Amino acid sequence: MNIGHASRESGVSERMIRHYEKIGLIPPPARRDSGYRDYSDADVHRLKFAANARDLGFPIEEIRELLSLWGDEERSSADVKALALARADELGRKAEALAAMRATLLDLANSCRGGDRPDCPILETLSGESSKS
Repeated sequence: MNIGHASRESGVSERMIRHYEKIGLIPPPARRDSGYRDYSDADVHRLKFAANARDLGFPIEEIRELLSLWGDEERSSADVKALALARADELGRKAEALAAMRATLLDLANSCRGGDRPDCPILETLSGESSKS
């Protein structure tokens, strides 16, 4: 199948498919006599795997590792579990940081009168002119 069909089947954009090929995340597909890429069902399955892993927050290098483990019938599921738990921990840290940023923004918004006057504690804090942070 051509790249457009592989894109539709996998849910991965043509641009990302080319990028994944360029960085070696997926092997280059066979080429037709015309020079066009010719993707197999296995290629599409690999693309779906990468997209699912990406949706769960795995970075490219960890996706590469997961793909390697997926293809290794001698793998230990403990290795896969360790990657998943490490990613979950990292996502937890990011969620906490986002929650703290949200709380700070809400606190700043609550301290702003929001009227017609130009004084604004939000801008003062962002510029470093306020002791509140």
